[in-house]
Amino acid sequence: MNIRYLHTMVRVKDLDKTMEFFRLLGLEETRRIDNDKGRFSLVFMAPPGQEDCPVELTYNWDGDEGLPSDSRHFGHLAYRVGNIYEMCQKLQDAGVTINRPPRDGHMAFVRSPDNISIELLQEGEALAPAEPWASMENTGHW
Repeated sequence: MNIRYLHTMVRVKDLDKTMEFFRLLGLEETRRIDNDKGRFSLVFMAPPGQEDCPVELTYNWDGDEGLPSDSRHFGHLAYRVGNIYEMCQKLQDAGVTINRPPRDGHMAFVRSPDNISIELLQEGEALAPAEPWASMENTGHW
């Protein structure tokens, strides 16, 4: 039996705000489907050169009042980054809360505007512990 990964779908409440969050991570829009009859949009975003590994943002035009608290999300999305400290600083500078700081130089968690948990993992070996991350406490859930 042959199987191939296609995408991960997440429901979003504010498409523009969520797309901006994923752009901060470095993802780009690779494909979009606007369905007038079904009144929804599907936006696929992926890291450059990795178009075969997208996240599908599903946006219902008439709203989705259960978001973000109805637990119809899933565990988390995970991305490997070249420098976890630089990525966390970029996100923090843009107003994103670092829920689980990269105290170990290896792993951090943040959440999208739709409460989707995003795991960031340092490429290669963990970086040496550094401030302000090494002493930063967790914030909220991750």
